[in-house]
Amino acid sequence: MRTVNEEAHLKPAIQFDNSYARLPGAFYALQKPTPVAKPELIRINEGLAELLGIDAQWLASEQGVQMVAGNSIPEGAEPLSAAYAGHQFGGWNPQLGDGRAVLLGEVIGRDSLRYDIQLKGAGRTPWSRGGDGRSPLGPVLREYVVSEAMHSLRIPTSRSLAAVSSGEQVYREEVLPGAVLCRVARSHIRIGTFQYFAARKDTDSLERLTQHVINRHYPELAGSDSPALALLQAAIDRQVSLVTKWQMVGFIHGVMNTDNMLLSGETIDYGPCAFLDDYQADKVFSSIDSGGRYAYQNQPGIAHWNLMQLAQCLLSLIRQHFDSDDAAVEATQSVLDAFPALYSNEYQRLANLKFGFAESLAGDDELVKDWFELLAAHSLDFTLSFRRLYELAEPTLAADHSIVHLFEFPETMTPWLQRWRKRFDADSDPSARAATMRTNNPALIARNHLVEQAINEATETQNYGLFNQLVDALQTPFDYQRNSLPDRLLRPPLAEEVVRRTFCGT
Repeated sequence: MRTVNEEAHLKPAIQFDNSYARLPGAFYALQKPTPVAKPELIRINEGLAELLGIDAQWLASEQGVQMVAGNSIPEGAEPLSAAYAGHQFGGWNPQLGDGRAVLLGEVIGRDSLRYDIQLKGAGRTPWSRGGDGRSPLGPVLREYVVSEAMHSLRIPTSRSLAAVSSGEQVYREEVLPGAVLCRVARSHIRIGTFQYFAARKDTDSLERLTQHVINRHYPELAGSDSPALALLQAAIDRQVSLVTKWQMVGFIHGVMNTDNMLLSGETIDYGPCAFLDDYQADKVFSSIDSGGRYAYQNQPGIAHWNLMQLAQCLLSLIRQHFDSDDAAVEATQSVLDAFPALYSNEYQRLANLKFGFAESLAGDDELVKDWFELLAAHSLDFTLSFRRLYELAEPTLAADHSIVHLFEFPETMTPWLQRWRKRFDADSDPSARAATMRTNNPALIARNHLVEQAINEATETQNYGLFNQLVDALQTPFDYQRNSLPDRLLRPPLAEEVVRRTFCGT
């Protein structure tokens, strides 16, 4: 088979329809992946392949592996690396862009939705800023495990279609094996994409981008009196929905830069991310977040701050639909100022599902506040505490479906549990509410120490056993039956297993 350098094309195994490549050249640089030495398949996502209309057997074949590795370009692909800017840990960078990713193109899934197919770790691009454009194996495995875990938790996310090892070494603080991830998202358009054009005062491109995003993600906004203002409101709604879901499962993104926040409302860029074990509101995992900017408790506020940056980008377009600058600014500020109330309402709605309340009543805020204070005071595991709470609401739960052998509340929690039981009993239809609690309180999450162990085993001995076990188990995080899964996948880390810092991988 010929390589990319020989302009090779595969048979049309993927039906591309590339809308982003039809935008003007200011939006991207045409960029082919850089071939790797000896790609070998790590894993393919058969269910996602089916959704995208891609033959999973073809994807696992030599041709498919060569495509995922970037060694061959499928017919119909129009590879490019996208331009964008962004605030990174609050610091402005006017030019970032895809430094190690190549967008092969887009497909229309069997659900009639449009998806990007992107190769991450595909080599240098014009935006690499001196980097090698490659990815070590570890970040590829982390993103595969965690992104698919998030999908199974019903949290909007980019997904992992396939991963291959490259047969090459990547040089960071140490020499590491390389890999390439085939990532899928509804799009890769970021707040930073808008910032890129706003910083250049390129109003024409901002208008094109706004219309493209509306057409692609918010078609219901077509014909709005002020498309840019309507887009801002819609983006706020999706970010509220996304971040509240993060908070409900104890997920810490770790690097909520504006270039990592998608207009589609999906989670993306699983670098120094992790789930809480014992509950600590100020928990930080990122090795470079020394100030705690992206701590668990700060994520809602950072989302609001990021959306303010989007509003600033859109303001020049919003002004076109108002009689005065003051009126445009007032309308924009009003939309932004609604964020805290929107977040609070959605948080309360989701909290009711986790605690088993049919509706919000007076005193609920204090009950929830006291719960989290007790979790923190006793260093209780976030996930297992909520799961055990669900079990207390389900009197008919079979013994072999309970985690009680792994976790039970200390006696000091008894007064709070009595208050909760009284509150729970105040609503009607307890069985339905218990069933809702079950589907909102997972038994299984992608434990950080297990992800690290899987990465270490694969990196050091090419053993993908734990990686595959995690990916398989995390497909059904709300289902639990004793002996169906090893306890080690559910329990918190032992003292010697705790991972206190995670790394970006770039």
